[in-house]
Parts: sequence; structure tokens; C-alpha cells
Amino acid sequence: MLGTIKSSTEISYLFSHGKRHATPCVTMIVYRGDTQHGPSGRVAFIAGKKNGNAVWRNSAKRRLRAVCHDIGGPWPELNVIFMANRKTTRVEYQKLVSTCKKIMESY
Repeated sequence: MLGTIKSSTEISYLFSHGKRHATPCVTMIVYRGDTQHGPSGRVAFIAGKKNGNAVWRNSAKRRLRAVCHDIGGPWPELNVIFMANRKTTRVEYQKLVSTCKKIMESY
């Protein structure tokens, strides 16, 4: 089962303490070392209102969930935030997968 990060305080903590990886099609924030929720890693998917309407945001988050599943997430002892931007729904799916996979290989 996919463990998700739900509280705004946890997301704020990851924004301030996590390592940010910005690419043209997605931004990822990775934080290692949260043992409070056990050894299994957790993820969050964020698509902001300023990027598009509800249909676009749902599509972007659905796409990011599929990418996370395809590259093997969630990862043990890692908290990862996937943040969509305008190009997330326009870029080819395989390019999105390879971009995220390349970022996660460094962990």
C-alpha cells in the first residue's frame, strides 16, 4: 500500500528540510531519515491551483502516482514529494518516468 504524507505540518517540514530537485517537467523534494512512521517510505503528490483547473490538477497527480508506481516507490526510509508544474501533463510519459528515475537513483 502506498503510504502518503497528509498533514500540512509534515509537508512544510519536508519543504524546509528536504533536498529539492527541480526539472522542467516535475519538482521532487526528498528527505531521508523519518523513522517516526516506521521504516517504510511515504510520498505526497502536489499540483497547485495556480497551474490549472481541477481537471488538470487531477490529471497531473494521477500521472505522478503512475510514475511513482513505475519507478518502484515508495522507497524505504525516504519521504518524497512530487510537485507538478505546467509541463507535467504535456511532456511524454517516458520522459517523465526517466527524469524521476534519474533523481531517485542518487538515493
